[in-house]
Amino acid sequence: MSNQKNIAAENGEFKKEISVFGGVSIVAGIMIGSGIFYLGSYVLQRANYDTGVALLCWLVGGVVSLLGALCFSELGSSMPKAGGLTVYLNEVYHPVVGYMYGFSQWLIASPGSISAVAIAIPTALVEFFPGMGDMHIKSIAIVLIILFTLYNILGVKEASVMANITMVAKIVPMVIILIGAIIIGNQMPDLSPVPVEATGETASFTSGSGIVAFATLSSLWAFEGWSNVANLGEEMRNPQKNLPKALIIGVGFVTVFYILFNFAIYRVIPIEEAKTMIEADNVYLGTEVARRLFGGFVSVLVVAAMLIAMLGSLNGQVLAYARVGYAMSHEGHFFRNQGKLSNKGVPAIALITQCVIAIILVLFRSLDQLTTLVVFLGAIGSLLGVFGVLVNRYRFPDKEKPYKVPGGVVTVIIATLCFVALLVSNFLDDPMMSIFGLIVVPAIGAVIYIYYDRLNKKEAKNA
Repeated sequence: MSNQKNIAAENGEFKKEISVFGGVSIVAGIMIGSGIFYLGSYVLQRANYDTGVALLCWLVGGVVSLLGALCFSELGSSMPKAGGLTVYLNEVYHPVVGYMYGFSQWLIASPGSISAVAIAIPTALVEFFPGMGDMHIKSIAIVLIILFTLYNILGVKEASVMANITMVAKIVPMVIILIGAIIIGNQMPDLSPVPVEATGETASFTSGSGIVAFATLSSLWAFEGWSNVANLGEEMRNPQKNLPKALIIGVGFVTVFYILFNFAIYRVIPIEEAKTMIEADNVYLGTEVARRLFGGFVSVLVVAAMLIAMLGSLNGQVLAYARVGYAMSHEGHFFRNQGKLSNKGVPAIALITQCVIAIILVLFRSLDQLTTLVVFLGAIGSLLGVFGVLVNRYRFPDKEKPYKVPGGVVTVIIATLCFVALLVSNFLDDPMMSIFGLIVVPAIGAVIYIYYDRLNKKEAKNA
């Protein structure tokens, strides 16, 4: 407790600069990033090139994310604090639970997500610059991470303004492509949602459910990040009302947009051609759609929109994720410098630390490795947060809850089962990485928590 007071005394205060539209822009800005442009290929591939099943997976991914957003809205409205889920888990379960999750986010998931988007940006340009090698891609990614970190140090208002601008700038060209593809495209994709086994001989829900779960995991990377607006609870105007609005509107809008965008692709590119492209590692199907519909000039416009989307996503992630380290420090069991705010009202040291870790991950990890680990760690946190709604109601029945999950207990249980199923599917697909994310990283966090807990008790005793 004494540490919390000391840290609070050293700090300034967060500035409430984020409106509902700003919150929606940050949610959608983080989500509509690199994933929309290339993950559709991986979802289609995992769905055995069945367009109906692929669209079903996008819908399932959106519904799961929306259920999670509804649950997080209840927690966020009652605890609108910087740090989001880390703080929720501290309050609902035990500080060590929130700490282990927060440490996983601080060390791997948050900088890993930033690294993945930063790598995806130059990767999207390889087709236009064939001579670009791995070192060129990673060098550009590192420069981008540094630049956006410096920009976010300027203040949350500036970062929020960029989120608003990039949100509008990237949506307009993408909507043009979407509408043009649906109207002009001459393909009619199979919309049957019945999964078919890889052999193609029989349709079976039992075997097909595994296909849906496997493909949905890929779509969840495109939805990843919706919960991170909760990290900015203390910086939102009237967070009790505006935080739930930002989460629900943002996730709902992005879900509809993703389904329509992928349907538009299927309207233009025949499934066999899409399969050939994907098998040849040409996964940016949206660019090919633009070329076929509008020619070279508009295809350049699409690439520009794609880059703006990725840059906006990178900005939103750098902005939101640094608040995790701040929350852990402010709680009193982490490096104290992570909890200090600059005179601009931002956790500048936490931003710089996040930047350094993200650069290290860029140097030593691939895009695929980063994506898999981030999705799994995010699903663990989402599961704990969703089920935490029931725990919060049971442990703190008198706590004010300005927003409650529609459907009550039933909605929470359905959301919990969805995240359990996704975690089991991911574990079966990649057990080693799952064990690393589920046990190894949180265990390191628990050791650090115990160290600081003993140190705090020792200092309190001496005082």
